[in-house]
Amino acid sequence: MPITKIKKRDGRIVDFDETKIANAIWKAAKSVGGKDRELVFSLAKKVVKELEKIYDGKTPTVEDVQDIVEKVLIEEGHAKTAKAYILYRQERRLIREEKKKILQKDSIDEVDKRFDLNAIKVLASRYLNRDEEGKIVESIKELFERVAIHVGIVDVMYDNKFFDKNHCLTDREKEEWIKEAEELKNNIEEYDKRLSIGKYKLNKWHFEGLLRVYKRLVMKGMIKKSIKEVIKIIQEGKMDKYEKNIYEYYSLMANKDFMPNSPTLMNAGNRLGQLSACFVLPIDDSLISIMKTSTETAIIHQSGGGTGINYSKLRQRGDVVASTYGIASGPISFMSIIDTITDVVKQGGRRRGANMGILEVWHPDIEEFISIKQTPKKLENFNLSVGFWNDFFDALEENREYPLISPRTKKEVKKVNPRQLFDLIAFSAWKCAEPGVLFFDNINKYNVLINAKGLIRATNPCGEQPLYDYESCNLGSINLKNFVKEDKQFDWERFKKVVRLSTRFLDNIVDINKYPIEKIEINTLQTRKIGLGVMGLGDLLYELEIPYNSKEGFEFMNKIAEVLSYYSMDESVNIAIERETFPLFEESDYVEGKIPIAGYYEINKNQHNCDWDNLINKIKRYGIRNAFTTTIAPTGSISMICGCSNGIEPVFSLVFEKHVGIGKFYYVNDVFEKKLKELGIYSEELLEKIAKNYGCLEGIDIGIDKNLKKVFVTALNIHWLDHLVAQAIWQRWISASISKTINMPNDAVIDDVKLSYLIAREIGLKGVTIYRDGSRHAQVLHIPSEEKQKTFSLKPSEYSLSFLKIKSEYTKFLLKEYLKRLGIENVEESLKIKKITDVPFIPYNYEIFPFQHFNDEKGERCPLCNGLIIYEMGCDKCIECGWSNCIVS
Repeated sequence: MPITKIKKRDGRIVDFDETKIANAIWKAAKSVGGKDRELVFSLAKKVVKELEKIYDGKTPTVEDVQDIVEKVLIEEGHAKTAKAYILYRQERRLIREEKKKILQKDSIDEVDKRFDLNAIKVLASRYLNRDEEGKIVESIKELFERVAIHVGIVDVMYDNKFFDKNHCLTDREKEEWIKEAEELKNNIEEYDKRLSIGKYKLNKWHFEGLLRVYKRLVMKGMIKKSIKEVIKIIQEGKMDKYEKNIYEYYSLMANKDFMPNSPTLMNAGNRLGQLSACFVLPIDDSLISIMKTSTETAIIHQSGGGTGINYSKLRQRGDVVASTYGIASGPISFMSIIDTITDVVKQGGRRRGANMGILEVWHPDIEEFISIKQTPKKLENFNLSVGFWNDFFDALEENREYPLISPRTKKEVKKVNPRQLFDLIAFSAWKCAEPGVLFFDNINKYNVLINAKGLIRATNPCGEQPLYDYESCNLGSINLKNFVKEDKQFDWERFKKVVRLSTRFLDNIVDINKYPIEKIEINTLQTRKIGLGVMGLGDLLYELEIPYNSKEGFEFMNKIAEVLSYYSMDESVNIAIERETFPLFEESDYVEGKIPIAGYYEINKNQHNCDWDNLINKIKRYGIRNAFTTTIAPTGSISMICGCSNGIEPVFSLVFEKHVGIGKFYYVNDVFEKKLKELGIYSEELLEKIAKNYGCLEGIDIGIDKNLKKVFVTALNIHWLDHLVAQAIWQRWISASISKTINMPNDAVIDDVKLSYLIAREIGLKGVTIYRDGSRHAQVLHIPSEEKQKTFSLKPSEYSLSFLKIKSEYTKFLLKEYLKRLGIENVEESLKIKKITDVPFIPYNYEIFPFQHFNDEKGERCPLCNGLIIYEMGCDKCIECGWSNCIVS
């Protein structure tokens, strides 16, 4: 009799699937050089016949099936494949045992199987709920269900039984219904697991979230039922149709198609209920404001968020304090207060927070600010960025003095040579990877809220989310690696569907979020910004065998970025039709047909992949739900959960070397490892060579096809100009901004950094983070091997050079000199330099702010597992346990 069912290891009885046997045999065969796929299916059929003969309609276990696979492979003369299968089976058994140990479980379920050991470690250490004794009390499946229920509740509350955007409650009704909801909130324990949406039971924190959404809709007058009527309707099962919505949100995460930012994974369906990663706070030039901001920072960090603050309103060091006849200590002293607060207030009790400190280039304390991180242990909980305006670059171009202005008097304090100041910024970034730079004119160029709310002057801690004061944003990333079809093509249709669903997911978060401060709630709900991004780009390009820094690679990135923003915005319009627009829509530039997408204006319409004019007409007619929809954020921990590369970065290294008590072993990029095994050249000796070569293939002769070397490029063997161009291509289609590291080799010079900043501004970037290999105190751990040897030199790709459209004569001159240094001649005509700008070398006295090295030659290690630290997307990240000092990821 045919086999119809199979018993899994966790006791579940599921449908028997012959293709799974074929896939397992094929995986073993490929690992030993097998190429005959038809033979695999033939062997699978023989396994099935043997099973039918032995079990005669009974239900075999997974182990029974695997035993027969081994038997058939040996009997059919496929000894090598049989050996590979047996070894793989043993390896999987050991991994299952390790997973059970980490998760503190007796068996592994179907969701646990989807995640590798690194992902399991990250989930267990940071995201799964624990009891007071520290024991894990939640499975991975339950984690994703907890989050999905929280998100799905919002869809329930917008059902037309409850919601009508044209409804108008009276003030008395509002008051009575809010009071009724508040009374229930005080008794949420009684509603723990009392309500269900289909098979999904709401815990008390889900119920609290439901009340929160309800009260916000009541205040808008758009609810038609009292809360008791709402509860009764849910209890009667009339909302069970939303079980499907919850399952879709759950599947996004469980299938690793999409992950929200860390605070959402940690806090959705839990007591804190704070789901945002990014916040910006104001700070004014008064002690009351400074102390208030410090308190609000502590509250945000405790809830799981990170903060960005522009300190430019604070008077400079040494200025007069009229109220006390004293002397001002300057903005850096007050940054130190927040730095200390960050040290002692853990986010959600799990880790320290992160901050962005911004000082605008005209501030009199700008030199001290630029150089402060050159001193070890200073402002360790801060990323620093200099905020530029175009007037500085005008002075730089003309080589005329630039005034520094008192924030208090608005009068000039002194003049500086802009080229010397720019040298200092570049020197500090070259030396210690900070500060980064923000280009506020580029940030505000297509800002559709500028007439409603003015200029944006701050960002979140990693710089990818420009925000107004007291604004927050929820971020999430789609795993591009998951959209490769069997024929090695990108699945555009499934990608579009996931973009739409992820947009709804993030919009729902805005509604149900438990904001830590009332002003943040008010301002966030006014603009409803969300930040949908991507991760896994580096792995995706490996899978598709497209070089990152090639014409094909850049054009492919361009299409993904455009499709991401287009379908996210289109879905935002659909949500606005169903629910309502963001409240400031009528005051925004959207009503005039403008959108926050540079590519729409800067790329010829015949080169667009999407019908933007049609979308703009829809927005003018129906409005849009979210003022901004897309952001490219760091994805350290969530990309480790999904088993993919970070954000839009190229893979950092193909091979990492790890030393343990009994010797050393190698972490290998899984796509690269699979390719080596397919080619039959995988070996420990090869891995060692690659690890010692900065983790890349360039420059070493190991008998690998040249095309393979082009495909498997890494962050460290891509020229910094190609990094900039990749960021620019994404930025043209992203409504907010981008977190990306511009990698430079150790032998890069200060002029390289200067030139990268100038080019970045000209090609439309909103901010830049430079990382020169070895420039941070943890430099020994930022490399794949402690015995690294660079055997290659880098040049920019032809595509990147052709991409540049530089206007500044000063930038053109520096670029010409740089390209000459690389041996690239005949560039003057292509750059169209009108004149050779006089660029006198005026050395800066760097001894004023000397750089101090750490005595610890081993550098920093991960605070959780003592593992290896790398630097990506502006964040330190552990490659072993997933720890990151970035709140977003």
